[in-house]
Amino acid sequence: MSFVLNDEEQMLRDSARSFLSETAPVTAFRKLRDENNPDGFSRDLWSSMAEMGWTGILVEEDHGGADFGVFAAGLLLQEMGRTLTPSPFLSTAVLAATALRVAGSDAQKAKWLPKIVSGETVIGFAVDERARHNPDSINTTAKKQGNGLVLNGTKRFVANGAAADAVIVVARNEDGAPCLVLVDCNQKGVTRKARRTVDSHLPADFTFEDVALDGDALLDGAEDTEGALKHILDVGRACVAAESLGVAEQAFDVTIDYIKEREQFGVPIASFQGLQHRAAHLLSEIEMARSIVMKALRTLDETPSQAPIWAAAAKAKATAVSRLATSEGIQMFGGVGMTDEYDIGLYYKRAQAAGEFLGDDAWGAGQVAKLSGY
Repeated sequence: MSFVLNDEEQMLRDSARSFLSETAPVTAFRKLRDENNPDGFSRDLWSSMAEMGWTGILVEEDHGGADFGVFAAGLLLQEMGRTLTPSPFLSTAVLAATALRVAGSDAQKAKWLPKIVSGETVIGFAVDERARHNPDSINTTAKKQGNGLVLNGTKRFVANGAAADAVIVVARNEDGAPCLVLVDCNQKGVTRKARRTVDSHLPADFTFEDVALDGDALLDGAEDTEGALKHILDVGRACVAAESLGVAEQAFDVTIDYIKEREQFGVPIASFQGLQHRAAHLLSEIEMARSIVMKALRTLDETPSQAPIWAAAAKAKATAVSRLATSEGIQMFGGVGMTDEYDIGLYYKRAQAAGEFLGDDAWGAGQVAKLSGY
């Protein structure tokens, strides 16, 4: 397993960095926030991502995608983390696309995957029902009724839920087994409430009350739906870990730039040994996080059966390191780091919110211990 980017991966990362720095810098995120954008992201940017081929990164070529793999998706999210780019990429091009790929029927793939690739749709992935991530606690039900299904339950903090056209819901069937159901957000009986989070993103809470669905709403293309669900979540965790890594990297970079410029007692504060020690510690933590995240992403592409422990470890480490890097950044900035004028506070908020999505560092550490047999 290589931890060195090949030529294609380097080109993808470099083009993403260039594209996002020009079209989606932090100033663009601030503008969306200050304008109280109802979607929480730029539709024009989402269309541009589709034109770049990013939306098809995990979609087979038969459906118009590039099929570059999970590692490539992680590279893109790492760069999005650096610029705090809000987009439906994680929810739609990663989670929903993976769900359709591993659990959708041929007809469902043919209908929905090209729409994801073209950027014409936004699809949420609804798993959690409580304030904290717990994929084992699913009370939403999708029970057979005639030739169709009836969906009942609630979901919380569905990423990009405020602007989603459809949502893939994790539910339980009449036997109590997990199932995946694709629901139109305008379906009768579906209500949603947008929730602007601390990082100015717009997930939504969903309520499903006697939602009548056709039988083809059920994603029934997998032999083992429970195994498919675990794989979807592992892909999501590794990819959001990659975004958190990007947040940590950029927070570290802007902090180092600042302490090199700021002076106290006539010298840059970067010359103070105490700050040098803290910076060296941060750098080593970021390098460790990068290694684990790359391992998780590579494993999902090459040996997915071994991925659960690495996805959990990557999520735990990247969450902890992004929170450490941003909080240390605020400390090194001093009092001004608490003001909205400086970007470091925005990175801190994103580290907090992204860290909770699909399991925080404590959850990830618990999973690693469980999967290791401890």
